[in-house]
Amino acid sequence: MKISIVIPVLNEANALPKILSIQATNIEIIVVDGGSQDETVEIAKSSGVKVLQSHPGRAAQMNAGAAISTGEILLFLHADTRLPQGFDRMIREALSTAIMGAFQLKIDATLPGVRWVEWGVNLRSRYLQLPYGDQAIFLRTKTFNAIDGFPNLPIMEDFEFVRTLRQIGRIVIVPHAVLTSGRRWQKLGVFRTTIVNQIVILAYLLGVSPQRIQQWYRTGLKSIRYTKRQ
Repeated sequence: MKISIVIPVLNEANALPKILSIQATNIEIIVVDGGSQDETVEIAKSSGVKVLQSHPGRAAQMNAGAAISTGEILLFLHADTRLPQGFDRMIREALSTAIMGAFQLKIDATLPGVRWVEWGVNLRSRYLQLPYGDQAIFLRTKTFNAIDGFPNLPIMEDFEFVRTLRQIGRIVIVPHAVLTSGRRWQKLGVFRTTIVNQIVILAYLLGVSPQRIQQWYRTGLKSIRYTKRQ
């Protein structure tokens, strides 16, 4: 089965070259740009992959990429996340027994507490069947189409997407890790990043609108960055 790798991007010129050199069999790569102001689009085009312009927003970009894909399997990959060797074989095997899958998470950083974050993420994913988008979510294209893709949300689209699929069938976590950039944790610190993430999830579960959460999230990050500069 052919795997279509959909990569939503926004100003990812520094990270993109590392993941566009993916080595695998029977795949296509679709880079969906949400309005980059750097050289992201030029880098993607020079790599010979499919490049698509879309409205900004990860959900909109991933849905747009899926709409032009030609593979029987969809893999949604963040631009700052690298796949393990042999990922294509692992994905095909996983989908023989599950409706959706994702990989374990490894963070490319050595900050104190990062290993605990990885442990918590992988524990949650395995026992609650609740992986997030930075773990390289994959599923069959027909399954994706059956649930009308990612919900049109400005934030938490991966969380809601996985919750929907969890009600339909089994979600498997491949026992190999993707390597994701540690830039979020490096900018804010492990403790602050974890607290912000948990507040966002709690607010969503309590019924706060995604639009309001996104506004809080952006305001909170700016406040934290300003405080760190003082």
